[in-house]
Amino acid sequence: MSKKKQDEKFVINEETKEEIQDNKLNEEMLKLEEEIRTLTEENKTLQEKVKLAQADLVNYRKRKDEETANILKYANTDIIKDLLNVSDNLERALKNKDVSDELKKYLSGFEMIYENLKTILNNYGVSEINRVGEVFDPNQEQALMTECVEDKDDDIVLEVLLKGYKLKDRVIRPASVKINQK
Repeated sequence: MSKKKQDEKFVINEETKEEIQDNKLNEEMLKLEEEIRTLTEENKTLQEKVKLAQADLVNYRKRKDEETANILKYANTDIIKDLLNVSDNLERALKNKDVSDELKKYLSGFEMIYENLKTILNNYGVSEINRVGEVFDPNQEQALMTECVEDKDDDIVLEVLLKGYKLKDRVIRPASVKINQK
């Protein structure tokens, strides 16, 4: 072969090599771009998962804080229920007015104890449910008796038979009442 042909062949080979290298680089670049796209999508997905997990954690903490606050708010419920029975018994004892003068003096001490107990219960957020003359509310009262009074509407509370109590905003003992039924 002539030198010229060899040079052309060499040039062609060099050009072909460069084209092959360019094609390889382009293919590799396309692969890398595709990998970047895939990793970017995966990164977005993982970021969303992290944000959801953080939101779940915040909601969990709020829920736990509310539960803890409610537990603390109503922690005294059991002891207060027991004290209400003592209060009822003291009140029944003080209602008896047909007693001697000596016993009246003795009962005055019980009256002071009863008033002190009522003050303590009030300080802890205990309030009496007394809805005489109002419409019966099954969330706060339980009807034990009915009576027919013509000049009053149906379901009006006529009398409280056993006092009911609330601790803050929760009924801890519903009032036992007599209601009007025509």
